[in-house]
Amino acid sequence: MSLYDDAVLVLKGHEGQEELRQAYLDHLAAHPDGMWKACHAGHVTASALVVDPEHGRALLTLHRKLRMWLQMGGHCEPGDVTLAAAALREATEESGIPGLTLLPGGPVRLDRHPIPAPCHWHFDVQYAAVAPRGAAHAISDESLELRWFAYDEVAEVADDSVVRLLEQTRARL
Repeated sequence: MSLYDDAVLVLKGHEGQEELRQAYLDHLAAHPDGMWKACHAGHVTASALVVDPEHGRALLTLHRKLRMWLQMGGHCEPGDVTLAAAALREATEESGIPGLTLLPGGPVRLDRHPIPAPCHWHFDVQYAAVAPRGAAHAISDESLELRWFAYDEVAEVADDSVVRLLEQTRARL
């Protein structure tokens, strides 16, 4: 099965956000290269909010280019066999935390947002990852800073998309 096929299956199985889910499926049907950064009409990305439920906190990255506090995530790569694998790879690379585990049940939510040219849209499939006990993070080249925020602090620093992702993640914990 290809990453494209996995994306279609994941999206068809994702409950909720019906209109947005259909927009993802329509995009992939119209753009066979819609999984990849090279698709300038927009492309699918995979992200994961890293949480530490024991301490009631989420790890956010101060994105180097966007200068915003966000969850870990990014573009799919040829070696990714599933969107879940892409999200876990991105979360591990950007957080520096080995042993992250995705919450069961597939993606937590979907988010589509405009990005600067030459591309137009990111169709982000958002997961949540639980950090192992005692996890220590390490900053990557893609971040200006990494920081743990108490759940109730996230709304003070992050945009609505991250806040909604945290709310949905907490509902699954």
